Amino acid sequence: MGEEARVLDIESREENRTRRDHLIDESVVDLYPLSSYYFGSRDALRVKDEIISDRVIRLKSNYAAHGLRTCVEAVLLVELFKHPHVLLLQFRNSIFKLPGGRLRPGESDIEGLKRKLASKVSINENVCVPGFEVGECIGIWWRPNFETLMFPFLPPNVKHPKECTKLFLVRLPLNQQFVVPKNFKLLAVPLCQIHENEKTYGPIISQIPKLLSKFSFNMMEI
Repeated sequence: MGEEARVLDIESREENRTRRDHLIDESVVDLYPLSSYYFGSRDALRVKDEIISDRVIRLKSNYAAHGLRTCVEAVLLVELFKHPHVLLLQFRNSIFKLPGGRLRPGESDIEGLKRKLASKVSINENVCVPGFEVGECIGIWWRPNFETLMFPFLPPNVKHPKECTKLFLVRLPLNQQFVVPKNFKLLAVPLCQIHENEKTYGPIISQIPKLLSKFSFNMMEI
């Protein structure tokens, strides 16, 4: 092997090693203790779709005006009792949601999610929260029709789905303020409680532990 070929071989191996290290780093999620975060409340947020029929009407209206409805939601993780917990918004003691919401027409996934995080868990709903690192999309669900449940795949016979919901893993900094509307609660729920508990948390949230199975969690001490 000539000198030039040896140099190219070394550079190629270094590039592959760097790529592997980068992938390994991305598969490790640092979790900070729940106690390192501040939780407060602000004015109540108006809630749409008090009943299912209202939601169907709104979905049909939005689809007629803008086409496919795309929603983005954040999976926020903290450490408590050495176990990963997901931060969930609770409404009326029985409805659980991930922070997020609908994208505006032409808005990117990341910018839209940052805007929604500001509106749901920030003291100022008009200012994007610094420190949130929006990572990869870990799951996508589709609503084939207005009235049906969502599926983690698009059925082959469905040519015009009505809604798409994307879940993103959002890494948290060491310290963060969470301020939610006073008609909501922000709860830290352990993965073991959510796992396949569709009756309580619904078909999407109950699958989060499976979606996170490819990640390793690094419990940070402060």
